[in-house]
Amino acid sequence: MTSLLAGRGAVVTGGGRGIGAAIAQRLAEAGAAVVVAARSTSEIEGVAASLVARGHRAFAVRCDVSDEEAVAALARRAAELVGEVDVLALAAGDSSAAPIERLTLAQWRSTLDAHATGTFLCARAFVPAMKDRGRGRLIAVASTAGLEGARYISHYCAAKHAVVGFVRALALELQGSGVSAHTLCPGYVDTPMTARTLDNVVARTGRSRAAALAAVLEAAGQERLLRADEVAAAAVDLCQPIAAQMNGRAIVLLPQGESCLSKS
Repeated sequence: MTSLLAGRGAVVTGGGRGIGAAIAQRLAEAGAAVVVAARSTSEIEGVAASLVARGHRAFAVRCDVSDEEAVAALARRAAELVGEVDVLALAAGDSSAAPIERLTLAQWRSTLDAHATGTFLCARAFVPAMKDRGRGRLIAVASTAGLEGARYISHYCAAKHAVVGFVRALALELQGSGVSAHTLCPGYVDTPMTARTLDNVVARTGRSRAAALAAVLEAAGQERLLRADEVAAAAVDLCQPIAAQMNGRAIVLLPQGESCLSKS
């Protein structure tokens, strides 16, 4: 596996925890030099240090992906640290829950900024150089919420739909360039964000945590939570040479027993 991305540079946003941290680990294991980016300095430094301790090249760079200047600075710093960036994995984002009558404009804007605006700014900062070199992968972590609706997370659904639509449009621009862009659309994943979702269900309904988890899984049609490393494995699969022949895929990831089912 270490030969797949040997000598390549990668940037992972939202890399301090959850799916982003798992993707950073998988990319490093595949041989890439990885820049781990997020707003929390302590978290990304912890992820990078863990990877370095295992013999990988990894660096922590603080970045708010909704800030245009911060993303431009990330691109410059990544070039200094790892050289050419051939893999851009976008996992930054967060969410909250509220019915429409209690959803605030601040929640709406912050969610759209973190997911949709962040994806746009990062793509604009890194993809042109990939096109010039004739190779590269953009992998955005979306959600099944980017393909369908769900109660109490209309702002999150809108943001993830925007990510899927943007990447599909970008993929058309990249046809024939050697660069491909895809979205991963997992169901509920065992991450801190899902833990907060369960906290909200418990607080709102008075159910036990186990009952809250069962209700969330039933509503999503899942037998269990996905693991972050299952999403990360799908991201690394998109770095295989064959992925250059495909573009604009929205790959749904759902657990099926002990395995993970992926479908376009």
